[in-house]
Amino acid sequence: MSISKKEKEAFDAAPWSGATKRYDIVKEGSIAVAIVAILAIGLSLLMGSPDETPLTFKGWAVSNADNFYATAVQELAGTSGSATYGAPYNKASEGLNVGPLWLQKWAGVSHPVDTVNEFVIAPLSTQVMSTDIASALATWKAASDKQKQDWATAYDDAITKAEGKISAVPAGAYGPVPALAQGLTDMAKGGALDAALLSQGGFFQTDNTKQILFFGDGSYLDDAGTTANLQGGTWGMMNETGRYPGQAWLWLYSFWYQIPPFNNEESKPIGANADAYIMYLMGALSLGLILIPVIPGVKSLPMRIPIHRGIWRQYYAANGIKRRKK
Repeated sequence: MSISKKEKEAFDAAPWSGATKRYDIVKEGSIAVAIVAILAIGLSLLMGSPDETPLTFKGWAVSNADNFYATAVQELAGTSGSATYGAPYNKASEGLNVGPLWLQKWAGVSHPVDTVNEFVIAPLSTQVMSTDIASALATWKAASDKQKQDWATAYDDAITKAEGKISAVPAGAYGPVPALAQGLTDMAKGGALDAALLSQGGFFQTDNTKQILFFGDGSYLDDAGTTANLQGGTWGMMNETGRYPGQAWLWLYSFWYQIPPFNNEESKPIGANADAYIMYLMGALSLGLILIPVIPGVKSLPMRIPIHRGIWRQYYAANGIKRRKK
């Protein structure tokens, strides 16, 4: 028996007159929740996120003092990644772009970060200083901007030539920069730098942007990511400790970084701007997902690919309904 679309809709809208069976949805739901809870607890114990201890400036300065010291010099010289990043932290670069779209530059500096003062000078000024550090700070503050830049740049270049080995840096006209860098390193080793940086935003501080930027300027954070297999080349993702289900949804973002041209910084124009391109790409995909109900052709796919008829074939057979041939 073949029926028209109108008859089919009328049939589907009619009250159910077939067989019924008692169904306790509360009981079934309770059992399902209990089973899932047991599985979640068991699997989290076996394969849960590692309870990693927080990264600290103390841990960085103690484990790799030369790298911390060199990073402090870069902050003073304005050559660190944070100092040269651009918006929203400073105006040192134009930032990423997608063709004529320079959203990073257009957004401007909304979260200003002065790496010289906020990462080095201000923290040192909060401490009870030795005579050497106090004298170095006074000399730095009294110097002109050009003199400060000359001192810090010369020392940064010397450290780079020495391949980061501070003891191999020759003497030179570095002004108070070595004393300032050593003072900050000693401060970090003592554990005081973490608190000093955190307190810059007030007592109730929840913004750790500056600390993370400082971490990112050196090798400490990057090395920790490599140890935990969190680099882009290893599809790095980790659940936050104590959070479930964590960041598994990031696989779709991480996927794009594994394929050309996004994984090649030398490819133009995408390589160096991969972050921006992937952001736009994911935005377009997300918008497409949201608009599925109104996209012609896509919204009718369930009717064109009638999987539901296979699922409900027994129902259709029992009621003598056949697919209408065109």
